[in-house]
Amino acid sequence: MLENYEKDKAQEEFQEAIANFLKLSPVALKAAEEPIFRYYQDVAEDYDDEDFEEAGIPPLTEASEVWEHIQLAEVIHVSRRPYGDKKIYLSLSCGCDWEEEHGLMIVFKQGLFVNKVGGYDGHLTNSDAYGSSRFEDVVYREL
Repeated sequence: MLENYEKDKAQEEFQEAIANFLKLSPVALKAAEEPIFRYYQDVAEDYDDEDFEEAGIPPLTEASEVWEHIQLAEVIHVSRRPYGDKKIYLSLSCGCDWEEEHGLMIVFKQGLFVNKVGGYDGHLTNSDAYGSSRFEDVVYREL
């Protein structure tokens, strides 16, 4: 889904970001495993053992296990960041077994690499989400 593409004065940047994304190797997602696992651990930390099982949260012990519990998005949102660098970002709103309400948001900067993971909040960077430039390069900000 292209957001504000028709009005954008640099449509070629959308096209370039999408082309970059389509060429990505699985290594790009592999690099996101640890931050996604930290997100899982933060959510799981809020439950005691009984509530954990009752909530249906899977007991993960390794970062590589997260993929078994993620349902990748069917729609990819492509948009220009309204703040900061104003680059093109591709965001996926995924389902995940450990956080049904907020799911998992995976954002790719210019379609090249994962720059943000966490619960869906609509922000393309942690810098935007927390209103601070010190989070510009933070992929996952602990809860």
